[in-house]
Amino acid sequence: MTLKHSYQRATGLRHPIQDTGIVSGYKLTRLGSPNCGWTFVDDPSLKNSIILSAGLGEDGSFDVEFASKYGATVHIVDPTPRAISHFRSIIERLGQPKEAAYSDTGTQQPECYELGDVTVEQLQLHKVAIWSERKKVKFFLPKNTDHVSHSIVNFQNEYASNTPFIEVDAMPVRDILEENGVALKDVAMLKLDIEGAEIEVIESIFVAGFLPRQVLVEFDEFNVPTKRGVARINRAHALLVEKGYGIIYTDLQKSTVKHSKGLIDA
Repeated sequence: MTLKHSYQRATGLRHPIQDTGIVSGYKLTRLGSPNCGWTFVDDPSLKNSIILSAGLGEDGSFDVEFASKYGATVHIVDPTPRAISHFRSIIERLGQPKEAAYSDTGTQQPECYELGDVTVEQLQLHKVAIWSERKKVKFFLPKNTDHVSHSIVNFQNEYASNTPFIEVDAMPVRDILEENGVALKDVAMLKLDIEGAEIEVIESIFVAGFLPRQVLVEFDEFNVPTKRGVARINRAHALLVEKGYGIIYTDLQKSTVKHSKGLIDA
């Protein structure tokens, strides 16, 4: 542990799950670009599966590679205007091969994706924010407006309610899936990269009875650590443990945590 990490731990700004690392004994695989890829358990049940991927931004490398590798249907949730535009650029290239290497900036050009065997049915975009209830919400712009990711909870600006925002429609997971003919029990994986809203969403999915086999989550509030943010993450993590999930992989660079249900003891 670095001196910085030791200081954060001593001051209550670092959570023990950030130091979990990798639990051995599982067949892990990683898909996606250097900056926006995700690691998960390579399980046979993922073949022809359905997954819910919340947060696209301008890097759909994980979603595209997952659809291609597993023949899966990926339901992508993101109302951000630049994300919607990026998704359109992906769809326009369906059937075409990769022509350029991934960037490590978090923004990909359409030519970076291998789309030769991905169909339009496999990538479904829902232009709403994922949230704990159905309503209009303020979607706050990032502190650096060159960045793409907006936030409902606005953790980058100390949870303020008066910084620049756009208004978008928000829906809970159950509504998004049911309106698209997908039963909760049929979703194999949930990926959350939603700029702090993952706390409320994790709480709401369990109320709805949604227990995906694998949960991939980036706890964004670790990137701007405050005691309030760490307490919120602790609340979500405790609920995951209560529901039978255990951590098997933590990306120490991205503050992402890979939970699987029933794979290890919590």
